[in-house]
Order: sequence, then C-alpha cells, then structure tokens
Amino acid sequence: MTVTAITPPPHSTPAGLALGFLTGGVVGASLAAFISGCVVEKASLIVTGLVLPAVYGLVFFLATLPRRAREAAVAPRTALAVIESLEAAGGETSDVPVRFDLTVAPDDGPAYRAEIRQDIHVAELPDYRPRGIVVVEYPPDRPWKVRIVKRPTPEWEERAAVARVDSAPGPPMRSESPAGRADGFLTLFGLLLGVAAVPALFRADLFPSREGESGAPPRPSVSSSSTTTVVSATGTVTLGPGRSMLDEGDLRKALESLTQGGDDRPALTVVVRDRLLTVVFSPGGANAAGFDPRSLPYDRLPGLVDEAGSGVGSPRSWQLTADRVTGSLRLRVVVTGDGGTTTLEADGQGKVLRRSGS
Repeated sequence: MTVTAITPPPHSTPAGLALGFLTGGVVGASLAAFISGCVVEKASLIVTGLVLPAVYGLVFFLATLPRRAREAAVAPRTALAVIESLEAAGGETSDVPVRFDLTVAPDDGPAYRAEIRQDIHVAELPDYRPRGIVVVEYPPDRPWKVRIVKRPTPEWEERAAVARVDSAPGPPMRSESPAGRADGFLTLFGLLLGVAAVPALFRADLFPSREGESGAPPRPSVSSSSTTTVVSATGTVTLGPGRSMLDEGDLRKALESLTQGGDDRPALTVVVRDRLLTVVFSPGGANAAGFDPRSLPYDRLPGLVDEAGSGVGSPRSWQLTADRVTGSLRLRVVVTGDGGTTTLEADGQGKVLRRSGS
C-alpha cells in the first residue's frame, strides 16, 4: 500500500484569531455589564449583559450558516480503520468519552493516522479494543474529522469482520487542534478589553456620585465635618462627630446649603435630629404647596427641644418635624429619655400650643 502525506487540519488562521479575540471581548463585556448592573441596580447594564451574548451568538450562527450548509451537502465517505490505542476518561453518565488513535484506510486513497474523541456507551466499551477493526466516516475535504460508525450497514460490518488493516506511520492528525499561544493571548486580550470597555461606556451609570440626578454639579457641603446629599426631591445634611443641629448657626447653615444656588422649591417636610437634617422638597416647583424651609424660627428651636425634654429625665434622643399639610406651619418636637417620651407642638413662630406625655 502506498502511503503519501495528507494535509493536516489547519491551526491558527487570521479568521480564527479574530474570532477568538471577538469572542473574548463579548464574554468580558457581558460579564462586566451584568455584574456591574446588579451592583449599582441599573437595568440597562443588566439587559446589556444578557442581550449581548445572545446577539453575538445569533450573528455567529447566521454568518456561519452558508459554510455549514456547504459542509452538510458533501456526502461523507466510509472506510475501515484499525484501533491503534484507546483511552477512556471517567464520566458521570452512561456515555464515556474515549480518545481513539486510529489508522484509517480509505478504498481510494492512502492510509493515515487520526486521533479523535468520541462518546461510547459504557456497555459497548468491550467491543472496542486495540487492533480491532471498525467502520468510520469522514468528510472528503476534512479527513481528520473521523467518526466511528456504531451501527454500520451489513455490507461494511461484514468487511470489518474479515479485513486486515496495516498501521500507518507518522503522528496522528487531530480533529480538534489545541489552541496555540497566539489564540490564547488574543482571547485573553479581548476578554480584558471587553471588561475595561464597560466602565468607559457606562461611566455615568456606574459613577453617579459625581453628578446629581439632573446632571448638575453636586452642592457643596456645609463644612469639612459635614456631608450634604441631594437626590431628586430629598436633601440631607449629616454633621460630623461632636456637633449638633442645636449648635448656634449649624441648622441655618445646613438649610442654606440645601437651598442655595437659586433652588427656591418649597419644602413639604423638614425633619431635624441631633446630627441629621432631612428636607423633602415639593416636586411641583416654586408654586407648589409647602413652605419656605428658611422661614423656620431657628432661635426658638433649641428652647423647644429643652422644654420638651425637661420632663423625661436624661434625654436620649430628640426629633423636630416641621410641615404644613393644611393651614399654617406646625412644629412637632418628640424627646425620649429615661423617664418616658414627651411630645410638644408649636406654631410657625415657635409658640408652644400643646404638650403631652411625661
């Protein structure tokens, strides 16, 4: 039998390298977008992470459809082969992956070596042994893609029973060549590039703290020991340790920090605690219902808190609420201490109207 060289399967090609790079980029971008979206609770990022691989898979399927159709139109060839060696890998199912080293002997060409992996049912493993003859099929243009025919026709089964196939020299061709260094490098580079592209493209979504919800610059803090936050219709000011909203001038400065810059929206509710100020603004603008938070009787507030806490022993906490749901502005002070809780109500000028509790 004459033995000639057969063209081995192609390794890295420009198209294969580009495909590996693109696949790595899509995988990296999808994972980064999905994880980032879950962390910052952005639906757009989560949807991007889910849709991107689906779109990529659809495009890949449509792009390779003509090639796969051409390959499917080519009738496979049938030949005899001898098992040079085989090695079964462990599996958790009834089908065990087996690596076969075969010498394939086509009727119209030279014999050649091929290494393949194929799943074999565990009950059929004894039928395959070294130097055993099997019937195989392969595409004529890709002879390395060999598959063992488990149920050959009676004619080929009869031929395999009486045939003798000599071993072919040379290293076996592999149906799936291992990826080279260039393939792995480009895939990894694409993966990292995809991960880095997400923060660049969705910077506004991932880092919203650098600008307000309306796109305006953040409002400045009262001082280096306090923090001011404005989100939509709610503004908060938190003082640093050792300070209190009852300290002279601190509550006024805190309210001015939320209303500076021409923001004259009325407030629906103002809630003051020891180190925290919360203002809920009216979403309707300057003409909406509410009151001007700067009109509070600042000088009377410490006295109201002291008066409400005079009957509760050692005060532990206090809260002042100002609102004008209907009618005129009302102030409500609640102080809790060792001796119970006292509630005090006053008008917009700080005049006490009623008191209840301890």
